[in-house]
Amino acid sequence: MLQRPSPRLVLASASASRRALLEAAGLAFAIQPADLDEAVVKQAASAEGASAETAALRLADLKAAVVVRDHPDALVVGADQILVCDGVWFDKPADLLAARQQLLTLRGKTHTLATAAVCYRDGRHMWSQIATPRLTMRDFSHEFIDAYLAAEGDHVTGSVGAYRLECLGMHLFSAVEGEYSAILGLPMLALLEFLRRQGSLII
Repeated sequence: MLQRPSPRLVLASASASRRALLEAAGLAFAIQPADLDEAVVKQAASAEGASAETAALRLADLKAAVVVRDHPDALVVGADQILVCDGVWFDKPADLLAARQQLLTLRGKTHTLATAAVCYRDGRHMWSQIATPRLTMRDFSHEFIDAYLAAEGDHVTGSVGAYRLECLGMHLFSAVEGEYSAILGLPMLALLEFLRRQGSLII
């Protein structure tokens, strides 16, 4: 085991991909999603002209700050991700029809994922990180998108890009730049380095 028993680690997210990333790194952690209206925060950030990176950091910070109230002695990790293409912010598609339209909009273009992570302990902001991987979707056919959506089903509604790069989503792309884990939702290399500095992991 590379992780020390204290301090405890809490993930303030219900994301299956973030959970899988922490598990793959051999980390023991609890999960408590933050009770937060993300849409309101995003709308306010957009209205004031904030960048997607700023908005993602703000959301990640708020998530960690809310959950740390219940776990003051733990390291609470909040995270958020916003997809940006041609200056437009994208949310998770509501259904398969919305996912199809989103993928058609992103087809043949390069988009950025503003991926933010923040850590709180004892009510204090301890650390934050922003990563901005860039992904280029290939010019796929309508036959492909029909087959892709049929195979992935409702899984596509769980991602801001309507894809899971770790699964069939890899078929969508012609180029990917950036840390793989940041694309999935957490900048793991920076997070692990922070946890080492905090004494949570064996150096």
